[in-house]
Amino acid sequence: MDITEVRIKLIDDPSERLLAFCSITLAGAFVVRDLKVIVGPSGPFLAMPSRKLSSHCPGCGFKNALRAMYCNQCGRKQPEMPVPRDGDGRPRLYADIAHPINASARELIQKRVVSEYEAELVRAKQPGYVSRYDEIGDEDHRPPRA
Repeated sequence: MDITEVRIKLIDDPSERLLAFCSITLAGAFVVRDLKVIVGPSGPFLAMPSRKLSSHCPGCGFKNALRAMYCNQCGRKQPEMPVPRDGDGRPRLYADIAHPINASARELIQKRVVSEYEAELVRAKQPGYVSRYDEIGDEDHRPPRA
């Protein structure tokens, strides 16, 4: 796997477990955004981009979080549904959007991202530091030049 670029956005106040957001570019052709560098039991850990799992209101069809007691659209009480569980029995409230298929791919990505995260911490201490994270895709959102 050819990881051609890693961009890191450090979190200003890492009072929680989240240390940084990151994006990786694969083979100079495919970008995966919103990976998270979080505090793990043995140092920084990489969490893949994910979305909250949801269910639909039986009354209006609106999407609500799995644990919602009432619909956020119509206010109807939601039926109690069992929350799916992972292999360890923990509630599964999120689903990965993109993820490595095997442990060796995960290790390769995590090793590269953690290395870049540590290098970004050093760069952030330099005068005039600016994160490059937000540059990807910004060409679609920049105001037109005069």
